[in-house]
Amino acid sequence: MSILAVSHLSKVYGSGAQRTVALNDVSFSITAGEFVAIVGSSGSGKSTLLHLMGGVDRPTSGTVLVNGMDVYSRSDEELAVFRRREVGLVYQFYNLVPVLNVVENMTLPVALDGRPINQERLTSLLSRLGLQGREGHLPSQLSGGQQQRVAIGRALMNAPSVVLADEPTGNLDTRNSAEIMGLLRDSNRTYGQTIVVITHDEEIALAADRIIAIEDGRIVRDEVMAS
Repeated sequence: MSILAVSHLSKVYGSGAQRTVALNDVSFSITAGEFVAIVGSSGSGKSTLLHLMGGVDRPTSGTVLVNGMDVYSRSDEELAVFRRREVGLVYQFYNLVPVLNVVENMTLPVALDGRPINQERLTSLLSRLGLQGREGHLPSQLSGGQQQRVAIGRALMNAPSVVLADEPTGNLDTRNSAEIMGLLRDSNRTYGQTIVVITHDEEIALAADRIIAIEDGRIVRDEVMAS
């Protein structure tokens, strides 16, 4: 079953001499439970693609379907709800709220949605992410690797349809990078979580089930990795 379908997606910035085609007629689909890496050099269009899949930006043309529903048929208010409920976003620089502790940061999307916190899921995530004993710590009291673990926990807390991670290891050393990719793989296997990781590092991408390569705004390779 396709949980995410991208069809003829394009994104153009500016016009005339300033016209830049960031994404050019991109189409693919992702099955529920897949772990996909999207790779490409800086400026290839991969982060633009992630923002369009996550409802952060609107395309120039084309569609994105999540669970069969057109993401961009929604109003801005409906898109905000979509981002809280349907996608979990993980960024390179964590984007944690500095005055909130670990638990408060992880449960922020649920609180903003006005929904009760699933304490069983919270406890399970704290354990799997190695954050037990640090529940009351502020981001400034955590290492970079720990902060990224909190960001992953926040993305997983709402049990979203898909987790979109934009260069999640780009700010980490080799050991922490391997651990973060291992945690994403673990959540994929344990929770059946659909995960899409954007990265410029092909070595990091090898942890995924499938690699989609983008250059100059177009897909140049779509390869299922041998298990």
